[in-house]
Amino acid sequence: MAKIDPQTLRQAQEIMLEMLIEFDALCTQHNLRYWLDAGTLLGAVRHGGFIPWDDDIDISMPIEDYQKFMEIAPSALPKSIFFQTKASDPAFPFDYIKLRSQKAKIIEFHEKGKKVAYHQGVFVDIFPMLTLPNTEFYQHFYEGMFELIRSVSPVSLHTPEGKDHPEIRANLQKSLHKLHQGWEKPNTKVIYGGEMPDVAAWFDIDKIFPLKKMSFEGHEFSVPHDSDHYLSNLYTFDYRQLPPEDQRTTHAEAMVIGEV
Repeated sequence: MAKIDPQTLRQAQEIMLEMLIEFDALCTQHNLRYWLDAGTLLGAVRHGGFIPWDDDIDISMPIEDYQKFMEIAPSALPKSIFFQTKASDPAFPFDYIKLRSQKAKIIEFHEKGKKVAYHQGVFVDIFPMLTLPNTEFYQHFYEGMFELIRSVSPVSLHTPEGKDHPEIRANLQKSLHKLHQGWEKPNTKVIYGGEMPDVAAWFDIDKIFPLKKMSFEGHEFSVPHDSDHYLSNLYTFDYRQLPPEDQRTTHAEAMVIGEV
């Protein structure tokens, strides 16, 4: 992991915040649900904004809202934001979607020393979320399904050698999606869809909804109703405690401010 110049990192964070504000406005206009996730949610809770050394933004959306956003975004986003999918950027190796800024570039750890053909603007990750019945059987099924998806996913933290079997992975993701219960049934669990294989977690639906607002860098964004439940289920460590200083590093190898 690298340590980016603090001034450069802060400029990049401000550019990512601009994208988050645009995203929030678009979701509000079209009545789409989302919430801050992972390190972005942790930053909102613990720091009131970015974790000082964080270099991306994480968002989750119910699968139905995610799919609607994919339809709306290409024509609705400003030219300063590139909507990155496998359709818009065929070399893009991931199955989920990203918003990429045209104003700053990021080189991630798995891209170091490689010739990269896809857009490398600083980004906002957007993940689709599903629901499953709240039973031990389905929890084990979900965990097993994610292990299979990880084993055939490229550029994964779990498979750094970059195994890639897209047809197998797509079929596994479809199988997971077919079990989706919707958002009105009680006693269901919220899970990450298989598009983002690096994180698997199992959340109580009534701890996420109804969503509420929380301040992030002086702006109000949607977050789970019970952020402590969410973060405690997501992380194995005590998220309230700052990590040792030698672990406060970015995931990126480099960031460059300027037109991508």
